[in-house]
Amino acid sequence: MDESYPSLTQCAAVAAAFKVLLFPAYKSTDFEVHRNWLAITHSLSLSEWYYEKTSEWTLDYPPFFAYFEWLLAHVARLVDPAMLRLYSLNHDSWQTVYFQRASVVVTELLLAYALQLFIDSTPGPSKRAAQVAALSVFLSPGLLIIDHIHFQYNGFMYGILVLSLVLARCKSTLLHSGLVFAALLCFKHIHLYLAPAYFVFLLRAYCLSARSIFRVKFLNCVKLGAGLAAIFAAAFGPFALVGAIPQLLTRLFPFSRGLCHAYWAPNIWALYSLADRVLIFFAPKLGLSLKSEALQSVTRGLVGDTAFAVLPEITPRICFIITLIFQGLPLIKLFTHATWENFIGAVTLCGYASFIFGWHVHEKAILLVIVPFSLIALRDRRHLSAFRPLALAGHVSLFPLLFTPAEFPVKTIYTIFWLVLFLLAFDRLAPASNKPRVFLLDRFSTLYIAVSIPLVIYTSVIHRLAFGERYAFLPLMFTSCYAAVGVIGSWAGYMVVYFTS
Repeated sequence: MDESYPSLTQCAAVAAAFKVLLFPAYKSTDFEVHRNWLAITHSLSLSEWYYEKTSEWTLDYPPFFAYFEWLLAHVARLVDPAMLRLYSLNHDSWQTVYFQRASVVVTELLLAYALQLFIDSTPGPSKRAAQVAALSVFLSPGLLIIDHIHFQYNGFMYGILVLSLVLARCKSTLLHSGLVFAALLCFKHIHLYLAPAYFVFLLRAYCLSARSIFRVKFLNCVKLGAGLAAIFAAAFGPFALVGAIPQLLTRLFPFSRGLCHAYWAPNIWALYSLADRVLIFFAPKLGLSLKSEALQSVTRGLVGDTAFAVLPEITPRICFIITLIFQGLPLIKLFTHATWENFIGAVTLCGYASFIFGWHVHEKAILLVIVPFSLIALRDRRHLSAFRPLALAGHVSLFPLLFTPAEFPVKTIYTIFWLVLFLLAFDRLAPASNKPRVFLLDRFSTLYIAVSIPLVIYTSVIHRLAFGERYAFLPLMFTSCYAAVGVIGSWAGYMVVYFTS
């Protein structure tokens, strides 16, 4: 059998055909969000884009994504002009559905291109492992659920991210890596979570001499600074000229949102919320005071201010400080040993820290950790041991996004197939490490995977049969907290691996 079989191109073609079959599937409010953004950018002048609020789904992505929607609108008007009318709220003609679904499939080809570059840039002995890792990313259940059913453009965005990570592999393309990442920030600002790793890596590997940190490469600094200035000027300059920057920033950073998203993201605050909920029942016996006004907030987890009935309140400042601390630790090693593997590790750990300790984290942000980690998961078996619980927890945590019965077989069967196929392939391809394995992490991974089966059966089938519509929060809470244990356990395991590699 050919070593490169099946190729990424072949898999992309088959995957595209499968995704076309999902065009009639459930679509979330994000579908209307992006339809409305098409209408805003097509119908209004640039100066009005970030002020328009006819729909509740206002434009809140950075300028490059707004320009992207503007370009798509030029094609959309040839398909169904009605989708571009501001007052066509919730317009979902078949032409509109086909166009928007197809635009996700087509733009995702950028991810395939970036992953192929990753394969091609990998040394010969590791090329087969790189190909399997690339296929696991492109065929990810996370991207299938979020982009091709729920509806977003994450595949396109992660294509830009992977391209930037791959360009960082060679000294001759370090500048390009930084500039591509700057462009990515102007598409979706959630990638700011990863920016500290880029800053430290480019500072040490591109702006400072390899021989001494006290010798500055002045010309490189000028080129990087000029390139960054040009990209941000292209993105924000037109809005600065019309005086819309304050309004734009208000849309990008709505700090009034609460600690937890509507569905608890699987992070430390999900477990914190669960602990507070449990303490409500034991508070009278333990002599703890209860804040009655917070009782409803604890059970709902809605967007807005989150309050705790027993435990101390968490503020954005606390989240920021904790996140900064745990991002800073791997950056110390990156600064002293600025290798590409350490860079990808630091990017991964910055994503972990932001996801686990951040303020108002969305469950979909787990892909910020899974995608870069996938590129180094096959470095050795220690890395793979840390990756396994993340792969399971991250994808299972996305199941509640698709709550309709018709999509249950798709998300469940596809995810199980992906997990079995790729985790078995990873297990065969990951080489042994010259460092001792983390015994507890290996056992944790095995036990954790075993627990997932009864969890999915209960949350998807048994709960509804036993309770009907009652206690609707329980399946969400169980899924979120189970996934949080996996994500946090994976993070702790990888921190050990990162610092001992």
